[in-house]
Parts: sequence; C-alpha cells; structure tokens
Amino acid sequence: MTKTFDMQFIRYINLFSRVTRVTAKHCFLYNNTLVFIVPFIQVERAIGKDNSNLKQLSQILGKRIRVLAEPRARKDLTNFVKVLVAPARFDSLDVVKSENGEEVLIKADLEGRSMLIGRNKARLEELKQIIEQYFEIKNVRVG
Repeated sequence: MTKTFDMQFIRYINLFSRVTRVTAKHCFLYNNTLVFIVPFIQVERAIGKDNSNLKQLSQILGKRIRVLAEPRARKDLTNFVKVLVAPARFDSLDVVKSENGEEVLIKADLEGRSMLIGRNKARLEELKQIIEQYFEIKNVRVG
C-alpha cells in the first residue's frame, strides 16, 4: 500500500494537523472534494464540534472537505466506498474473481451509476485509484 504525496498535499496535511490537532494518514481529491484519512478513533475529533474544524478548513482552502476513517482490513471496503461516494448510492458491492485478479463490482440504479461513473468516467477512474491504493484491487466495474 504505497501512497505518494506531492508538495500541495503535504501542505494540506500540515494545515489539517494544525487546525484539528489530528495527524492525517493520507489526503487525496475525489469529486472535487479534499478527503483526509485519519485513524478510526480520531474521526470525531478531526471533524470537531458541530463540524467546526471542517468549516474552518473549507473556508481557508476554498474546497469541500471530508474526513474518512482509515480502513483496517478488506472487510471495511463496502463502508469505506459508501462514505466516500456519498451522496451517490449503490445497492451492493462485491469483490469477484476475474482473469486479471480480483475486481470490485458495484451494483446501482441508473442515477447511482451515473453519479459513480461521472462525466468521461472521471469519478470512476478516481475511485479505481483509491481502491487500488487501499485494498490492492486493480479494477472497478459499475453495473
């Protein structure tokens, strides 16, 4: 599970740590939202009372901010994806075997599929990269 950082994301993590007093494990963009990954037990502290930390960060950076718990095992995949892609909804998420290894199959209705895939498959590509980084699954299909 190798994660690479560029200077901008390092600055985001440092600012996040100063504002929330919680060290973020990782930071990435998904759907024009800056997502910070923190340890499970520190999610509430990172968000702050009445979302105060998120509001402050959003105001400073001019971006939407989301905080997610760091996945601890593959069993966290469904919940991690569900929180990441919200408000998009899906019916089920399964890990299936294919000739290229394992892949994630997400079943959703028409509206959910369009929200998960995005224009020119932009959100789907972002989701593939995130799932590959955290769960080492190379392919994601939406059906």
